[in-house]
Amino acid sequence: MLDLKSMIVDVPDFPKKGVVFKDLTPVIQDRQAFNQVIDELAEIARGYSPDRITAVESRGFIFGAALARDLKLGFSLIRKKGKLPRKTITILAPNEYAVEYFEAHVDSIRPGEKVIIVDDLIATGSSGISAIEIVEQLGGQVAAFESVVELTSLEGVKRMRAAHPEVPVYTLIKF
Repeated sequence: MLDLKSMIVDVPDFPKKGVVFKDLTPVIQDRQAFNQVIDELAEIARGYSPDRITAVESRGFIFGAALARDLKLGFSLIRKKGKLPRKTITILAPNEYAVEYFEAHVDSIRPGEKVIIVDDLIATGSSGISAIEIVEQLGGQVAAFESVVELTSLEGVKRMRAAHPEVPVYTLIKF
């Protein structure tokens, strides 16, 4: 097992001054590290027998799509407003940097489907809360939320659990 945490690079003042960006691309670039992450995410997901994987734009797509392929499931997108070409539902998704909106195609999740949501990183938890809400508005049941990294000092997982106590939240690496 690789020490994945040591592979993540801090990038100061990105995307704005005062923010220390956690760059996961070294983990993605390394075949052993990337496969280790997907294997760990898959082990958690299998315990919930999901029908579908969905992920949050944009780095979440990398992990979510690989996980969906590994589990032989369909994959749905949660994107920023204006990026999807067909009929969507939209939800307010404030984040650490700005007020944004997330969208998903109205047919991306079938009512009653058990869904695992994947993202690359949980900071304040606002994106995760919004992703859960969009899946629920589409009629899906959020089986679990998985993330590669958690920034513990920002208490995002705590906020997610307070907003949606019925949704188990898992993170592989904690900073």
